[in-house]
Amino acid sequence: MSAPSIPPSPCARIDLTAPDGRGRLDALRGTLTSQGDVVSPAGRQRTIDVFGSPLSPREVVERICADVRSQGLDALLDYTRRIDRVDVTADTLLVKPDALAAAHRAVDPGFLAAVRRIRQRVERFQQAILARDVEVPLEGGGSLRQRYLPLDRVGVCVPGGAAAYPSTLLMTVVPARVAGVREIVVVAPPTRFGSDNTHVLATCHELGVPTVVRAGGAQAVAALAYGVAGVPRVDKIVGPGNLFVALAKEHVYGDVSIDAIAGPSEIVVVADDAANPEFIAADMLAQAEHSPGSAILLTPSPALADAVLAALATRLAVLERGDLTRDSLERFGAVVVTRDEAEAAAVADALAAEHLTIDTRDPEATLARIRHAGAAFLGPWSPVAAGDYAAGPSHVLPTGATARFAAGLTANDFLRGGSVIRLARTDLAALAADIAIVADTEGLTAHRRSVEARLGGG
Repeated sequence: MSAPSIPPSPCARIDLTAPDGRGRLDALRGTLTSQGDVVSPAGRQRTIDVFGSPLSPREVVERICADVRSQGLDALLDYTRRIDRVDVTADTLLVKPDALAAAHRAVDPGFLAAVRRIRQRVERFQQAILARDVEVPLEGGGSLRQRYLPLDRVGVCVPGGAAAYPSTLLMTVVPARVAGVREIVVVAPPTRFGSDNTHVLATCHELGVPTVVRAGGAQAVAALAYGVAGVPRVDKIVGPGNLFVALAKEHVYGDVSIDAIAGPSEIVVVADDAANPEFIAADMLAQAEHSPGSAILLTPSPALADAVLAALATRLAVLERGDLTRDSLERFGAVVVTRDEAEAAAVADALAAEHLTIDTRDPEATLARIRHAGAAFLGPWSPVAAGDYAAGPSHVLPTGATARFAAGLTANDFLRGGSVIRLARTDLAALAADIAIVADTEGLTAHRRSVEARLGGG
């Protein structure tokens, strides 16, 4: 009996030495931002079902946020009913405490043990990088101090469309707790992967999060930003989500703080001919299965490129979420052959990806050429999955080339820094002449006089 045939890999092969190579790569890059209208086919159809027309994602978000802001709880419940097709009421909006406790009892003890071990790793890393108050003494006896205080209330978005993400709770709630945030509100859609998921609820209970809202999407972001009955307004919204969540966070920024405007999950791999093509294919599929998710290999080795394409096809044929993953690879995947490793590094730097995997003979040397990445994973034994689930740094990372200016979530993002100035008379006297010059230059003489009044000069 002959072996079953394996379909060709859906991932595009782009050769940067070819005349059309750069143009094809640039076209792919254009789809990988929050402006790229990256929505799954099911999401597009749901927009038509709910609104009666194919509104753009930004139009959808603006309408939802405006309605929740003006109509409060009624709009939140209405959009939850229309979008998630679940009849949530004011009485069932919040997960009851006994349901959280029941979920905690129901899950396998081995799962809770893993959660506790991961929590310890995350806490250890976040505590090590936590900002501490700094004081600079002055010669006259005063001091300058920078102090850090935790935010009062934080909202955490947990996705729940195609998979359950208790890991998101670990990577958001634990850094917030390390920072000292006391009140955390979790929002997740009322689905079997969201706020109705036993593992998600058990993790909330394990991490001491008592407030879980059975709502997701843009309507949940708006509820956190503006506050509705039963859902208090928060100071900051963090956590991943689809394009609608990302655009909603962008829309409410200014009313609240946000972590980032995230696009699809993504990985860029820089590898040479010493890399294992099976490892690379496995990592690319791990990101593509988010659906949508982007996966790009950059390599100067045509042989490695072909081997990875073959491995993708083989592994995709037996993957549990094969159809969704294939769609991601067709739309947002590529195996790119570069002229040399320097060009591969330069392209990776320009892509500024969420996850950067480097599998070259000298990963540290390759990393030194790449300034922009959300998180870097060096060598064959550092898969992105380790960062996603267990290593310690948060998996909430900048996407869509925003790693050029943004960084991954840390405990420091839940702190509000503020300066404290305490001058002795001698310290003020030492500053007076400079204050007077600048104040007079700007025409703000009351500033100068406020100093002179203290020093006896006016």
